Amino acid sequence: MNKLKDSSSAYTRFLRLVQAIRELPTFPMLDPLEERLLNQLASKWHEGAKITVLQAMEMSADASAATVHRRLKTLRQKGMLTLADHETDSRIRYLVPTKLTTQYFVKMSQCLDKALRA
Repeated sequence: MNKLKDSSSAYTRFLRLVQAIRELPTFPMLDPLEERLLNQLASKWHEGAKITVLQAMEMSADASAATVHRRLKTLRQKGMLTLADHETDSRIRYLVPTKLTTQYFVKMSQCLDKALRA
């Protein structure tokens, strides 16, 4: 039971740290779907995968492809994503994380580390 309470406390600390960071003016404002998309993309990028716009549009089971496409556009406008062309097929575009995206995930990792150490 004590281990469960420790885990629960760590998660609560993590949520509080993330909320505090989200309120900073320098932190990108993301809606829940944008955040979920970034997390899904990060998982694929971590595996070394190149993700096309079309693949990303099909990643979210609870949102339509059109909705995901709009969120991908807003993530680009916010500087969180950029596009890279396919080597031979000009119709294919890959989603690429930006420096801002990397900084975002570094901050999230720092929150997790801090929550686990406390």
